[in-house]
Amino acid sequence: MLRDAQVKKLRNELAKEKTLSAVCAALGFTDKTGRKWQWGPMPSQRKKERTWRTRPDPFEGIWQSDIVPLLQADRERELTAVVLLENLSGKYGEAFGPSQLRTLQRRISEWRVQHGPEKEVYFEQVKVPGREGAFDFTCCDELQVTIAGQVLLHKLFQFILTFSGWRSVSFALSETFQAMQEGIENALHAIGGVPPFWRSDNLSAATRALSAGNRELTERYGVLLSHYGAQSSRIQPGEPHENGCAERAHRTLKKRLKQALILRGSRDFATLDDYKAFVAKVVETLNAPKANKWEQERAMLQPLPTERLVLCDHLHARVRKWSVIQIRGKTYSVPSRLIGCTVDVRVYAERIEVWYKGQKQLQMQAIEGTGTHRIHYRHVIDSLVRKPGAFARYRYREEMFPSVTFRRAYDRLQKEHPTRADKDYLRILWLAAHTSESKVESALETLLKATKPFDCRQLRHLCNPEPTSPSPLLLLPATVPDLTSYDALLRAS
Repeated sequence: MLRDAQVKKLRNELAKEKTLSAVCAALGFTDKTGRKWQWGPMPSQRKKERTWRTRPDPFEGIWQSDIVPLLQADRERELTAVVLLENLSGKYGEAFGPSQLRTLQRRISEWRVQHGPEKEVYFEQVKVPGREGAFDFTCCDELQVTIAGQVLLHKLFQFILTFSGWRSVSFALSETFQAMQEGIENALHAIGGVPPFWRSDNLSAATRALSAGNRELTERYGVLLSHYGAQSSRIQPGEPHENGCAERAHRTLKKRLKQALILRGSRDFATLDDYKAFVAKVVETLNAPKANKWEQERAMLQPLPTERLVLCDHLHARVRKWSVIQIRGKTYSVPSRLIGCTVDVRVYAERIEVWYKGQKQLQMQAIEGTGTHRIHYRHVIDSLVRKPGAFARYRYREEMFPSVTFRRAYDRLQKEHPTRADKDYLRILWLAAHTSESKVESALETLLKATKPFDCRQLRHLCNPEPTSPSPLLLLPATVPDLTSYDALLRAS
């Protein structure tokens, strides 16, 4: 028997005043079949419901006694036909087996429709322009993105206008309050307005746990809401579908990012900024079809405050004798002149600022993903070059190679001058710290290509370093002012 779609196509072709024979030949039917189906009910309408069995019911004797009581007790619909069939096999032996699985599945489905517990009903909501925005973090480790060959473990923060579906996406290393605040503020200033309700789940960046499993807003999130004149709208714990707008946006974003990475041909990016630009381009593509509804929604939003709310975590850390500080279990190097001092550390979403006596001393990127330390060779090289023996077992020795070229140079020194390799390499690193790292790296590449033994004196000659110093003062020739005009002015008065 033909299917409805085949018959519908047959009749559509005949309606174009084509001959029956030509249409049947094109569709692969016989003329007899074509004449049968050129009018009248469709195949699905002619099919009669079967009211008889083709074989005996294998569950006839045990359905009411063994299966129905289990289904009645299963108010959460957890029991499956596979488990019930295994239970019957254990009870009655070989009388029941895999051949009855499909029959049991159909019988259970039919019973639950007629006698089973009520299912949960979801209520479609009317989306009001400019009323609500939803936000959440999503883990993007599955994208397998690398930065200069290093795996990037990260999250993306999304803020979505629920009416138009317009979204703003921000990069985040972890689900911190700073990352959430920066993502929200970036979105609001990109939109140019504020929705009065912000929908979210009970993420720890915005809420804290109370007794009996309840949660309340954190003080900092309350300040953020108050600054923008918004109210929090949160879902019930364990009910992610209640923030369906954000969940759906996560799926569509990651699906589109995966496809864009395949088209790009590589998941490796030279810098983190390159990856952020790639994500921004994908987001722009997703927002383009929503431009009309977005413009409609923007007109309904509350006005933005004149300034952003500057919130960051203020921590204090003592600079240890190793020229490092500990921030939330992670180690950062700082200039050695700060050793012994207690510094004020301001922690933002992606950066850390080190302040001393009201003056900013240093700004650096926060440690990404699961990293535990970030040591910059410029902070310790002056002391290390005076103590070259400490280099061999230095705890953060691998951080002393700014690039692969420097590592290759050290390996070359180890091969050609093993007794003084550490000392010569530290001199190279000192040269890079006090002149130009890029110029030293370029000179190293030239020397590494040569077949002659590696010589540090040649490196200094190639670099022709000019120590960094303030520009010389421009001396202007002294001139004697002409006071004649002033005398004329006095006489006139």
